[in-house]
Amino acid sequence: MTLRSIFRLYDTATPEPAAVAAAPASTSTSAVPGPGEAVRALVAEVRYELVPMTSVEVAIAALPAGAPVSVTCSPVKGVDATLELTARLADMGHDAVAHLSARMVESTDHVQRIARWMRDHDAREVFVIAGDASQPHGPYADGCALLRDLLACATPLERVGVPAYPDGHPLIDAGPLREALHAKQALLDDAGIRGSATTQMCFDVARVRNWLAAERAAGLTMPIDLGVPGVVDRTRLMTMGVRLGIGASLRFLRKNRAMLKLVAPGGYDPTALIAEIADDAPALGIEGIHSFTFNSVADTAVWQAAVLSGD
Repeated sequence: MTLRSIFRLYDTATPEPAAVAAAPASTSTSAVPGPGEAVRALVAEVRYELVPMTSVEVAIAALPAGAPVSVTCSPVKGVDATLELTARLADMGHDAVAHLSARMVESTDHVQRIARWMRDHDAREVFVIAGDASQPHGPYADGCALLRDLLACATPLERVGVPAYPDGHPLIDAGPLREALHAKQALLDDAGIRGSATTQMCFDVARVRNWLAAERAAGLTMPIDLGVPGVVDRTRLMTMGVRLGIGASLRFLRKNRAMLKLVAPGGYDPTALIAEIADDAPALGIEGIHSFTFNSVADTAVWQAAVLSGD
């Protein structure tokens, strides 16, 4: 199934219950992390991923004040809709980052328009991804190609996020995946732009550790944002996990009864997964959490506030 089908699933899914009051903005602690504090230090740095579909309005209403947000690129609505929503969120006071899907960029002129948008909105960070459109809409089949041309434009760019796949990719072999990640790092280093890598969802912490150790040994120096699900109901999490190609992680989840208890009818609780790796996060170069909310922001915001308050 294509990402177009996934976005239709988002758009037709039953919306969340009415948004709860926004959780207070999170702040990092300057204290040396200890037991429990290491988890809170990571959870304080959650970025909420939003999908620009119908349910996004409820999601926006539930965001904590000033929350970091990323906006995905819908195969249905395209790059420009992502830019419009990102600008709107920034105007609301959020630290908003647009996803640029290379396969949905139509031409070099389109890249220039994106660069102009960045200048007009002082957008200093973007997330560059190949995207899963079955055919490129223009000359860019992968993220490296788009990144190369974007870096040649005049922009206020200071940081670029790129994807990483500890659990593998359903359409790309491990070798080319590694080459692409390191090629993006080289492009950013040459341009003097900071980079970061966000991992796709992976429920097997040992797999994440092994992947990251191998990448560090191969020369990856970019900081990592650990991709974890938000507080998402079990059916949606399992369905979207299969669509996104994280089958190995889902098999691990099904075999691990302790983890399955965290996927109760009320929704997945990411706390235990984060706790497994939080104490080692500084040594591993993990700086924050990227929350795949699937637009289930209200429950995820309540979870974040509870963790930060020590509940």
